[in-house]
Amino acid sequence: MTTLKSKLQEDLNAAIKERDELRSSTLRLTLSAITKEEVAGKEKRELSDDEVQKVIAKEAKKRREAAEAFAQGGRAEQAERERAEGVILDAYLPQQLGDDELRQIVAQAVEDAKAAGAEGPRAMGAVMKIVNPKVAGRAEGGRVAAAVKQQLAG
Repeated sequence: MTTLKSKLQEDLNAAIKERDELRSSTLRLTLSAITKEEVAGKEKRELSDDEVQKVIAKEAKKRREAAEAFAQGGRAEQAERERAEGVILDAYLPQQLGDDELRQIVAQAVEDAKAAGAEGPRAMGAVMKIVNPKVAGRAEGGRVAAAVKQQLAG
C-alpha cells in the first residue's frame, strides 16, 4: 500500500524530472517538515497518513498566512508564489468543507449540545467537542470556531 509520504516522494521525483521548480521545492520543504516531525520525539518513527496530513495542513496554513502577509506588505509576487504552493499542498488534503456544509454540521452540534443541557456562549466547548471529530482535517480550527460562535450567538 502506498503511504501518503511515499506518494509525496514519488511526486517530488517526478517534479524534479519535469524541472517543475515550484512543485519540487514545495514538496521538498513539506517532506523535510515530515522528517523533522518523525525525529521530534524520543525515538525516530514513521508518521501515519493522518499525521502526515496534519503536517501538510500545517504547511498549507503557513503558506496562506505568508501569502496574506506578503500581499499586505505589497509584495504581490511572493504572495502569488505562497498561494501557488498552498494550492499544490491542498491537493494532498481531504476536500475542504464548504461554508454551507460546515454550517449544517455546526447547527446539528449546537442542537446536540442543547439536548445535553449546554446552551449559550458557555456551550462553546461542548459544541467544539462534537464538531471537531466530524470536520477533522476538512476545516481549519479558526473557521470552525467562528461558525460555532456565530450559531451560538444567533
